[in-house]
Amino acid sequence: MGIISIGQTNQLFWLGRYSERVYTTLRLYSNRFDMMIDEIADSYMEFCRLVDIPDIYGSKEVFREKYPFDEENPDSIMSNLNRAYDNAIVLREEIGSETLSYIQLAIYEMNRARISKAPLIEMQRVMDNLLAFWGIADDSIDSEQVRDIIKVGKRIERIDLYARLGVERKELDREISRLLPRIKKSGMEYDEEKLQHLKALVLMPEIDYYEIVREVESVL
Repeated sequence: MGIISIGQTNQLFWLGRYSERVYTTLRLYSNRFDMMIDEIADSYMEFCRLVDIPDIYGSKEVFREKYPFDEENPDSIMSNLNRAYDNAIVLREEIGSETLSYIQLAIYEMNRARISKAPLIEMQRVMDNLLAFWGIADDSIDSEQVRDIIKVGKRIERIDLYARLGVERKELDREISRLLPRIKKSGMEYDEEKLQHLKALVLMPEIDYYEIVREVESVL
């Protein structure tokens, strides 16, 4: 493809961010699904705190129903998947129909999960389709810059979420190290000082996770 417009850059970046947000939050939600059924205390409140979303649910039962599927809730998994699709559909020419189809399949499986008595099965298929989306994007998108911009969005979202979740240093360091060369090749404008500060933060004796979130959100 030719020159990538500012609008296309923004759409590619957010396609990367939203698809990663769905994958990581769905994986976290799925890991806690069974635990929330039998628990006495409502750990869903801790989940909301970790991913920095407002607790509008009031109970674990409402959370288990609304957080994955409520399209009227901007923080729901389904809303973020729809946003990924909205960006993907207008980028059909840039990413290709096959790549787009895996986002469509992920939506199909989320809709099946909504009515399923065992939603974790369909949710696993959603995650599988998102992994396939990344693989097909790598294999079939000819433009390296398009791939780079999508992956910048993916890495920034993953670093943001991993920092909020307080993951181990080695995982954060790995994601930041993967972001650095990608963002430099993408052609996007970025703050080199903040990028280097981000790398330094993860090497500090005591990791300031909130500072990492602030810095990664202001790199671009």
